[in-house]
Amino acid sequence: MYTNRPTFDYSFVYEDDMSVYGPKDHQRVISKLNTRLGMLFYVDKSIELEPFPETMIDESKASPVPDLLLYDNETAESRIIIEVCNQEGLKKDLKKIMQLVDEGSYGILEAFVYNYKTHDWHQYRKDSGWQLESQSFSDVLQLDLNEFLL
Repeated sequence: MYTNRPTFDYSFVYEDDMSVYGPKDHQRVISKLNTRLGMLFYVDKSIELEPFPETMIDESKASPVPDLLLYDNETAESRIIIEVCNQEGLKKDLKKIMQLVDEGSYGILEAFVYNYKTHDWHQYRKDSGWQLESQSFSDVLQLDLNEFLL
């Protein structure tokens, strides 16, 4: 019926542009943190920051996407961010959280990096920098985040 219709080039569907690095161990940590913090926010109502996994820090423009952010709905600021990594991604994530906190644009007070291979936590705070003790303890939440991963 339509003999003169040009053929469509479907070769683009074989290009791999949907790849994301998210191993199950990585996603398991995010899920555990999000679930437990979500229970505290939605059910117990014992924390004031709402947890969001893999969410843009600033919805008005292209912005960084931490593995987990804890958002203050009243001030419209992301108060805590958490990155989950393995040894290969550690340096990149440490640099990322330090820059995001120091930049000051998003209202971030605390940032954490958790290495799921070594089970090590790293914490960076606005105004006081790298924390060398109790690295999984959030002053903002008054909770030890590591307890959610046991």
